[in-house]
Amino acid sequence: MRIACVATQGFEDHELSEPIEALRQAGHQVEVIAPHRDPIAGYHEAVRVRPSDTIDEANPEDYDALLIPGGYSPDQLRADERFIRFAQAFRNKPVFAICHGPQLLLAAGMLDGRRVTAWRTVQDDLLRAGIEVYDQEVVVDGNLVTSRQPGDIPAFSRAIVEVLEKGVGYVPAGAEPGVPVGASIH
Repeated sequence: MRIACVATQGFEDHELSEPIEALRQAGHQVEVIAPHRDPIAGYHEAVRVRPSDTIDEANPEDYDALLIPGGYSPDQLRADERFIRFAQAFRNKPVFAICHGPQLLLAAGMLDGRRVTAWRTVQDDLLRAGIEVYDQEVVVDGNLVTSRQPGDIPAFSRAIVEVLEKGVGYVPAGAEPGVPVGASIH
């Protein structure tokens, strides 16, 4: 499968590099889509990437799935209508977002009625927007796979590869939603 990874300067280094490596090892083609052709660097500058295409050149119809790494990148992307429209084109395709990645999906109006997880501060934003949020390493809801933080990358990478192999609707072990954040437990 051909997977688009949207990112810009300040992405969380390993949230981009490790899932991409797992996807490539599973035989998938991953292309980084950025606002411009210049190389982009992660927040920690441990990872530098030359984009495959710019957002103006990329056609979402050419891709089978979307990957959104976290860090500061999603906050910048959600302010750019081109990235919002690009993300919206994946409404019925597999979407993988980790850490701050769900910020772009929230801006694109793609989380209503969905179950997700995200970085702790983003969880608060999602809760205030009325989204059902879980504080666990991976949540799979139909075509949407979300994860919280760099420590969850191994589980996130396994889940996205399994969902692509087994099809949308497959929920890897441990990715079933537990108790929502903010739910009272009696």
